[in-house]
Amino acid sequence: MGLMNELRAERQPGADAISLGPNEMQTELALGLSEAQAQISPKYFYDPLGSKLFEAICQLDEYYLTRCEAGIFAGNQAEIAEVAGRGVTLIDLGAGNCAKAAKLFRTLRPQQYVPIDISAEFLEAAVDALRAEHPQIPMFPLGMDFSEGLQLPEQVRRERRLFFYPGSSLGNFAPLQALQFLRRIHKASDAQGGLLIGIDLVKDAELLEAAYDDGLGVTAAFNRNVLPHVNSILGSDFNLRDWGHRALFNEKQSRVEMHLQALADVTVRWAGGSRSFAAGETIHTENSYKYTRERFLELLAQAGFGDARCWTDDKKSFLVCYAKTM
Repeated sequence: MGLMNELRAERQPGADAISLGPNEMQTELALGLSEAQAQISPKYFYDPLGSKLFEAICQLDEYYLTRCEAGIFAGNQAEIAEVAGRGVTLIDLGAGNCAKAAKLFRTLRPQQYVPIDISAEFLEAAVDALRAEHPQIPMFPLGMDFSEGLQLPEQVRRERRLFFYPGSSLGNFAPLQALQFLRRIHKASDAQGGLLIGIDLVKDAELLEAAYDDGLGVTAAFNRNVLPHVNSILGSDFNLRDWGHRALFNEKQSRVEMHLQALADVTVRWAGGSRSFAAGETIHTENSYKYTRERFLELLAQAGFGDARCWTDDKKSFLVCYAKTM
């Protein structure tokens, strides 16, 4: 998860949430919990505490993704700016604290910065700090669930849109959903636009699982924190003490899965519904699909992006790609 110069000093209206309404979220959550394999969408991780916990995850030794990606950007900034172009409309999907995009400001010199995140409150605080550091860049934050659609307001420039989607967040989508999402980005782009994206690559299962089940238990806290957030939306009565964290690599599906596992028999209730879980039964909260370089480039091509330029780390653990809108 910019405007014209005269709007710089104002609290911009795009910071208000543009996402599912309360009733729609309640319906989505109730349906997910009622499925044969209960599930909660990972977008519900990102309340203010969840966003802070994810920041902490990115600093963990086990979570190699952030370090690998940061190293790739740091070592290839000039080349990335050369192929992506300068003076772009930088649209930062899942911006969080905006730190990753901010590191590209010096070389990309964006004409407009549009950070988008589902956690509008967290995003607004991050952008307030960023405006003070970069007053020359118009910034237009959008609190928005972009996984449901990518309708950008007219204040966002159409020209030279560079969509920035780091952190291998595309891996949260199943392959068909990922293709549909990339096609939505393509549709929202323009002939001079493109996509700058990071994606995690397939590797040893032990390394993958450790990245999602760290020794300090920060990822476990992040996963379990979804439950009080769900309680606040759905009016459910999840108790954190009833649930443990589980992460595993599903080799057949090429994805790391995160689950919340019932520690004993438990019944969860909410207005108009309930669900009984046997001890050991799980709620599926996240998938993180892992790609080979070849499969990922194929996916980009299927979505309408081409002339891809890619960079990786020494161990070929992580991939950063720029692809043009074709």
